[in-house]
Amino acid sequence: MNLNGLFGPVGRMLTQRLMNWGMNKGIDLATRRTGGTTAEGKPSPQAAKQAKAARQAVKRARQAARITRKLR
Repeated sequence: MNLNGLFGPVGRMLTQRLMNWGMNKGIDLATRRTGGTTAEGKPSPQAAKQAKAARQAVKRARQAARITRKLR
Protein backbone atom coordinates (compact mmCIF):
# COMPACT_ATOMS: atom_id res chain seq x y z
CA MET A 1 0.00 0.00 0.00
CA ASN A 2 1.18 3.48 -0.80
CA LEU A 3 1.67 5.60 2.32
CA ASN A 4 0.82 8.80 0.41
CA GLY A 5 -2.70 7.45 0.00
CA LEU A 6 -2.92 7.04 3.75
CA PHE A 7 -1.21 10.22 4.98
CA GLY A 8 -2.57 12.59 2.32
CA PRO A 9 -6.23 12.56 3.40
CA VAL A 10 -5.29 12.66 7.09
CA GLY A 11 -2.99 15.63 6.46
CA ARG A 12 -5.69 17.48 4.51
CA MET A 13 -8.26 16.86 7.24
CA LEU A 14 -5.85 18.07 9.92
CA THR A 15 -4.89 21.15 7.89
CA GLN A 16 -8.55 22.01 7.25
CA ARG A 17 -9.44 21.74 10.92
CA LEU A 18 -6.47 23.88 11.96
CA MET A 19 -7.37 26.53 9.38
CA ASN A 20 -11.00 26.61 10.55
CA TRP A 21 -9.89 26.85 14.18
CA GLY A 22 -7.55 29.73 13.35
CA MET A 23 -10.18 31.60 11.36
CA ASN A 24 -12.72 31.24 14.14
CA LYS A 25 -10.23 32.51 16.72
CA GLY A 26 -9.39 35.49 14.52
CA ILE A 27 -13.04 36.35 13.95
CA ASP A 28 -13.74 36.06 17.67
CA LEU A 29 -10.80 38.31 18.47
CA ALA A 30 -11.91 40.92 15.95
CA THR A 31 -15.50 40.96 17.20
CA ARG A 32 -14.49 41.26 20.85
CA ARG A 33 -12.49 44.43 20.24
CA THR A 34 -14.53 47.47 21.11
CA GLY A 35 -14.06 51.01 19.95
CA GLY A 36 -15.08 53.18 22.91
CA THR A 37 -14.28 52.72 26.55
CA THR A 38 -15.39 54.49 29.70
CA ALA A 39 -13.08 56.01 32.30
CA GLU A 40 -12.83 52.65 34.07
CA GLY A 41 -11.57 51.00 30.89
CA LYS A 42 -14.79 49.10 30.31
CA PRO A 43 -16.55 49.21 26.93
CA SER A 44 -19.12 51.94 26.53
CA PRO A 45 -22.73 50.76 26.21
CA GLN A 46 -22.80 51.58 22.49
CA ALA A 47 -19.53 49.72 21.84
CA ALA A 48 -20.69 46.71 23.86
CA LYS A 49 -23.97 46.62 21.94
CA GLN A 50 -22.14 46.81 18.61
CA ALA A 51 -19.71 44.04 19.64
CA LYS A 52 -22.62 41.82 20.70
CA ALA A 53 -24.35 42.39 17.36
CA ALA A 54 -21.13 41.49 15.54
CA ARG A 55 -20.77 38.25 17.54
CA GLN A 56 -24.36 37.32 16.72
CA ALA A 57 -23.75 38.03 13.02
CA VAL A 58 -20.69 35.79 13.07
CA LYS A 59 -22.72 33.08 14.79
CA ARG A 60 -25.40 33.28 12.10
CA ALA A 61 -22.76 33.19 9.36
CA ARG A 62 -21.21 30.05 10.87
CA GLN A 63 -24.63 28.41 11.06
CA ALA A 64 -25.35 29.30 7.44
CA ALA A 65 -22.00 27.88 6.36
CA ARG A 66 -22.69 24.68 8.29
CA ILE A 67 -26.11 24.32 6.67
CA THR A 68 -24.76 24.89 3.16
CA ARG A 69 -22.06 22.26 3.75
CA LYS A 70 -24.75 19.78 4.78
CA LEU A 71 -26.82 20.56 1.67
CA ARG A 72 -23.95 19.92 -0.73
